[in-house]
Amino acid sequence: MNDQVREILLFAPELLGESLAAELPTENCPWQLKRSADELSGHPALVIWCLTSDPTMVIVQREILQLQQRWAPAPLLLVLPADFRHDPAELLALNCDGIVQDPDLQSLREAVQTVLSGGRVLRFRAGSPDAPKQDQPLGLAQGLLFSGLRQIGHDLQVMEALLDPPPNDVVLQLLLEGRCRELRAARNLLLWLWGPLQMGLADAVPLRANSETLDLTLSERQPSAVWNAIQQRIEAAIGNGLSNSTGQLLAIEGLNPERRRDLLLTLLKQLHEVLLRLRHDDLASNRDCKALSERWQSLQIEVKQQALRSVAGSYVRIPLGEDLVPVADQLLKRTNLEQMDDELPDPQSMLASLVLDQPVLVEGQLLPSDDPRALMQLETLISNWLVRTAEMIGSELLGVCGDWPELRRYLLQQDLLSTRELERLRNQLNSQSRWEDWIERPIRLYESRRLLFQLKFGRIEPLLLTEPRDQELRQLRWWQQQVALLVEARDAIAPQVQALVRRIGDLMVVLLTQVVGRAIGLIGRGIAQGMGRTLGRS
Repeated sequence: MNDQVREILLFAPELLGESLAAELPTENCPWQLKRSADELSGHPALVIWCLTSDPTMVIVQREILQLQQRWAPAPLLLVLPADFRHDPAELLALNCDGIVQDPDLQSLREAVQTVLSGGRVLRFRAGSPDAPKQDQPLGLAQGLLFSGLRQIGHDLQVMEALLDPPPNDVVLQLLLEGRCRELRAARNLLLWLWGPLQMGLADAVPLRANSETLDLTLSERQPSAVWNAIQQRIEAAIGNGLSNSTGQLLAIEGLNPERRRDLLLTLLKQLHEVLLRLRHDDLASNRDCKALSERWQSLQIEVKQQALRSVAGSYVRIPLGEDLVPVADQLLKRTNLEQMDDELPDPQSMLASLVLDQPVLVEGQLLPSDDPRALMQLETLISNWLVRTAEMIGSELLGVCGDWPELRRYLLQQDLLSTRELERLRNQLNSQSRWEDWIERPIRLYESRRLLFQLKFGRIEPLLLTEPRDQELRQLRWWQQQVALLVEARDAIAPQVQALVRRIGDLMVVLLTQVVGRAIGLIGRGIAQGMGRTLGRS
């Protein structure tokens, strides 16, 4: 069908439909909006469904399935009202070519044009429903645990909000930081005693209404277009500044905000160059996944070196003792960039899609890379690689700054110019790394979970992904295996301990009611009888 006579089938209420039919077409967009199937002269180029109420997702899914079956292969654009409140994951699972919420005429025209040209549009508020439903009622112990975690999470967010930015009063800042440490210790104690490890990362309570908008536009459905969309979203998140919402200390927090942003953006640029190189490599044409992963690993050192050189500046020189030396060359000599992060997932999960155009496995479903759920998962994997690679480089930079005082003014934050503050930060990072390696990682391996970092709405947030990790569990060192055995013993002994406590409680009830209670009753009856005889004699 010619672009000049494209017909669009519109399902909308009477007044809204008439308004859109009259105002949506323009000279640059000469579409013909039809209100019913009888008005069509052929097959529609696009189907638009405008919701005016807030129906259940079951009804929406059924109607969308019927529209897709009836008007295939025409794409479907879903227009949501402003008060539509549902889980974003449910909206992404609708498999619509476009979803927009409360658009103006210009935004709706752009969305229609993108979908007609073969792309995708997602633009809706990512807030969850105001009153989330519980799948099953909670018991007393679970209710107390969730209530405690929710209260601790709320108080911790209040403290972190008061510390961003830090107050001018040093005493107040120390008090707030101490309170944050107390809350984290209390949360960890609760989780260790009563709950699974992953619950601690899901108990956050927002201090204000979540008004962020999920804005995603794909001009095409090729892997290159998917990567461009992911790259633009991550660049926007990094450019606006990132706050640490992971619940742990990060090495890149010690860097100057400008150097931190340059490091992440440079790593993203280097990743773009690596993907271009891999696509034009012979391995991509042969579709050899194993060789592709090995090639990726061989390029990691080069990526880190280029990122380090870009952050330091190719022509920057600062004093080192009595000499004026180039910063980039000295950093490359003094840093060890060959170390690898064991928590990084297999790169094949993102390379197979972005390089070989293979589907992505998301919650047991094989989805194309242009599917919103697959794209979000790829974005999470890329964000995790960025943050963890930047963490390794940041740790090396902090180590070099410890031996090169003149470098601190160029790379680090102002409060880390002091040797004491810098060494304190390094010691905290080392202690956290040992605890992570000896305790938390074996527990996550035993629970088949992997901790990822994602860039979301200007924050670095944690995400626990469930996946088989039995091979890594078998490769643990002796001490780490003992930690996993302790967790297994706890799971095995916990039911017996709970049963024992319940039996002891039942026994105490019997003793208090049947033995002690009856004895007290007999004593009271004897006293009453004795008092009655005494009063009778008198």
